[in-house]
Amino acid sequence: MCGIVGVLGTHEVSPIILEALKRLEYRGYDSAGIATVRGDGKLDRRRAVGKLVNLSDLLVHEPLSGKAGIGHTRWATHGAPSVENAHPHKAGPVAVVHNGIIENYAELRTELAAAGYAFETQTDTETVALLAQSFLESGLPPRRAAEATMARLTGAFALAFVFDNEPDLMIAARRGSPLAIGYGDGEMYLGSDAIALAPMTDRITYLEEGDMAILTREGATIHDGEGHEVARAIKQIAIDPTQLEKGGHRHWMSKEIAEQPGVLADAIAHYASEDAIKLPQDIDFSGIDRVVMIACGTAFYACQTAKYWFEKIARLPVEVDIASEFRYREPPIGPNTLAVFVSQSGETADTLAALRYCAGKARIASVVNVSESSIARESDIALPILAGTEIGVASTKAFTCQLTVLHLLALKAARDRGQIEPAIFGEMLRDLRALPGLINQALAVGPDIRETAFALSEAEDILFLGRGQMYPLALEGALKLKEISYIHAEGYASGELKHGPIALIDDSVPVIVMAPTDELFDKTVSNMQEVMARHGRIVLVTDADGAATAGNDTWRVLTMPTAPSQLAPILYAIPAQLLAYHTAIAKGTDVDQPRNLAKSVTVE
Repeated sequence: MCGIVGVLGTHEVSPIILEALKRLEYRGYDSAGIATVRGDGKLDRRRAVGKLVNLSDLLVHEPLSGKAGIGHTRWATHGAPSVENAHPHKAGPVAVVHNGIIENYAELRTELAAAGYAFETQTDTETVALLAQSFLESGLPPRRAAEATMARLTGAFALAFVFDNEPDLMIAARRGSPLAIGYGDGEMYLGSDAIALAPMTDRITYLEEGDMAILTREGATIHDGEGHEVARAIKQIAIDPTQLEKGGHRHWMSKEIAEQPGVLADAIAHYASEDAIKLPQDIDFSGIDRVVMIACGTAFYACQTAKYWFEKIARLPVEVDIASEFRYREPPIGPNTLAVFVSQSGETADTLAALRYCAGKARIASVVNVSESSIARESDIALPILAGTEIGVASTKAFTCQLTVLHLLALKAARDRGQIEPAIFGEMLRDLRALPGLINQALAVGPDIRETAFALSEAEDILFLGRGQMYPLALEGALKLKEISYIHAEGYASGELKHGPIALIDDSVPVIVMAPTDELFDKTVSNMQEVMARHGRIVLVTDADGAATAGNDTWRVLTMPTAPSQLAPILYAIPAQLLAYHTAIAKGTDVDQPRNLAKSVTVE
């Protein structure tokens, strides 16, 4: 959500900031703006609603000069998308950009209004700018004014300040939302993540919780939450430039779907040898009597799938919880519990808060795609999924990589607990190494999926059904479809059909059934027949045996390669993703940046 960029440069920064903001578009936004310190020392800014091209056009007609500046892409929280509510917010001699939510803004707003300060927006961020202005006008220098401002704020934020007549100063702070500092040659940079800064520098420092940084072109001075000056490591971050290009694909989502065989092969090779699973730090599951898995959105469905693997293969009980609900229940966590947190970005606010609730109560493992993220750094053991940069808002390759790493973790648990014979363990590892080839075969079904998707695009409601480990995939398939095509879709456990959802069935409602020929196939087919008896249109996603057995009277059949039962949820994620993608294409929606959604949800 939202994106911050800051540059203290030696050249005009507006075009540099604009290009960096483009690399943050994947986070989701509805307006954007830039503020600079001009050559005469005065702050100036330009803001626009909608896509960055609107800001770009504005800058052509109204250029913005200056070699120091901040930029922002806004995802609306307080106040509708508008020029007035867009960042940066300016109050007298200070301009501010902000990610997060200021929880006590109403109280501060009342206080400032009583002191004679006038508000022009509905945002919580304007309160930050006016508060800083009040401290500057009381005689405090910029650094002290920023410190005093942040001391009054309650909530989660990443902030960046620039000031009149201070062309070599930028102040940044992080409480809850991530911020990274980039080091150049006589230049300094600030960004919400390393992707924004990648073309400018590969030398990055991640601010820790509570940090405040004073940036000049000579470097950065960082103070922790207690006000003590601290040294934060400068790390060299390698981001493959090809990951930031579509490589001939129409959309990022298409590229990332196509990358799955390669990234899954990398993840499997990273963790699995011929007869063993190796982790960055060992987890001995023989001493663990319970696993708690916590995540949001697509990652939550990955955890729900993993629950089947851990309980069936490793005989280890697993609880799965939505991060935004978990900590408010104050659940008991014992010392023999392993808490597993799953997040693509590693910055998901609710998941991070849940992790901090578990800290000191249980051993913490994280399954993340960004190794330097907050969740990774605050875990006892971080397990990278190695999906590479994922830019499309709808998660694809990160989901299948999460599933793959969680499956490997379940196999490790089974081995440690003596619940799997060595020969079967070795067979499962061989099956896993063959998975990228099966994914390639599934991708080859794309033309049939595209044809089905164009028919689906005319529907107003679509149901997904699955049993056992395919039930979470039904939920994920429905999520993918609704988030990028805007068609209402719901996922259900097939056995729950008669407990309510069957009332929705008529000849206008397509029902997508995820049904590999496993031990639950016959039961799933029975549920499918109940739909067909009520004129529901079945899209059966199955293998060749399933198609031969149950595909004759269905509306459509999508035939997947035959796969070992335990790997079916990973394989069948491919048709779920492609159905959503091609349906969205047919609907003409914005596939990579669907309305109202953000890639990284960094506020509660």
